[in-house]
Amino acid sequence: MSHNTIEANQAMDKFDGRHEVWLFGYGSLIYKADFPFIERRPAHIFGWSRRFWQGSHDHRGTPDAPGRVATLVPSEGAVCHGMAYLVTPEEFAHLDHREKNGYLRVAIDIHFEAGSVEEGLIYIAAADNAAWLGEATVEEIARHIASASGPSGPNIEYLLRLAAALRAMGHHDEHVHAIESHLALLSSARPR
Repeated sequence: MSHNTIEANQAMDKFDGRHEVWLFGYGSLIYKADFPFIERRPAHIFGWSRRFWQGSHDHRGTPDAPGRVATLVPSEGAVCHGMAYLVTPEEFAHLDHREKNGYLRVAIDIHFEAGSVEEGLIYIAAADNAAWLGEATVEEIARHIASASGPSGPNIEYLLRLAAALRAMGHHDEHVHAIESHLALLSSARPR
């Protein structure tokens, strides 16, 4: 699959005719909502784990030196915490562009803290997309993130803001916070 998924996402008609759709964010969408929304609520999904296995050629890296950003991988029994936004379908033109580097819209059940469930959508980059970097140790991922930067800023900023946002929501993500710890070790080991 191509890096650019805008056309594929625009072909998704699952929510056609709806005036409002819930969107689940698990990466930068948690802390950077650069689009209008009707409502915002903490939420979670089941059966997925957040992993820094997706390349970023357009935001936190470059085509020659991609950064690493979050995607989701199927994981039995897992719970992934994030933020849900109620948006109008007009917002998908912006979101499709923002998430164009390998992410596809997928319908998913979004679970809210009060116990209700709504079908909504999520952007997921799967292993068959051209920007996929794949599995690596948290140490390797931390080193990669520490050295990458792109038009949206340093890759480390993305990781640190996500880790802080999850912590502020009261959630620990083993993968994200382990990378954060290794980044702190790398930072303290650098000569001043």
